[in-house]
Amino acid sequence: MTLGHALPEPAPQGDAGPPALWIVEDLCKRFEGFRSRPYLCPANVWTIGYGATTYLDGRAVQPGDAPINQEVAERLLERQITGVYLPGALRLCPTADTPGRQAALADFAFNLGLGRLKASTLRKRVLAQDWDGAAVELRKWVRGGGRVLPGLVLRRAAEVALLG
Repeated sequence: MTLGHALPEPAPQGDAGPPALWIVEDLCKRFEGFRSRPYLCPANVWTIGYGATTYLDGRAVQPGDAPINQEVAERLLERQITGVYLPGALRLCPTADTPGRQAALADFAFNLGLGRLKASTLRKRVLAQDWDGAAVELRKWVRGGGRVLPGLVLRRAAEVALLG
C-alpha cells in the first residue's frame, strides 16, 4: 500500500495509543496540514492547527485567537481523534475489524463529521462487511463547493487503501 509516505509504526506495547490512532494522526496531519493561525475551513468553521475546531478547554476557535505551535496542534489533534472521531467511528461501525479500517473510518469522520458517516451508504457497506462496496462509497466523497477537489481524491484513496 502506498499512501505518499510510510505510515508510522504501531505503538509499542505499553505506549499510549492503539495503532489506529497513529494511522489516523498521520492521515490528518498529511491531509489537513498545519496552520498556526485560525482560518475558515471549507465548511466555514474557524479552525486551527491540524483541523481543530475547539481547544483543549472546549472553547471554539475564533478568528482573533493567538497562533499555536505544532506541539499544541498535535495535542489538539490527538484529543479530537481519541475523544470524538475514533470512538465515534468504532461505535457506528463495529465491524471495522483492523486498525487500518478503523483509521480509515475515523479519518473520514474527522474530515466530514460523524453525522455524515452515520447516515451514509458507506456505513451500510461497512456494517455488511462489504469492503469492496465500502471502497466504492468512499471514493464518492470527493466534492467541496460543488466541484471535485484533488486533495479529497487523494485522501479518499488513502482511506480506501487502508480498507484492504
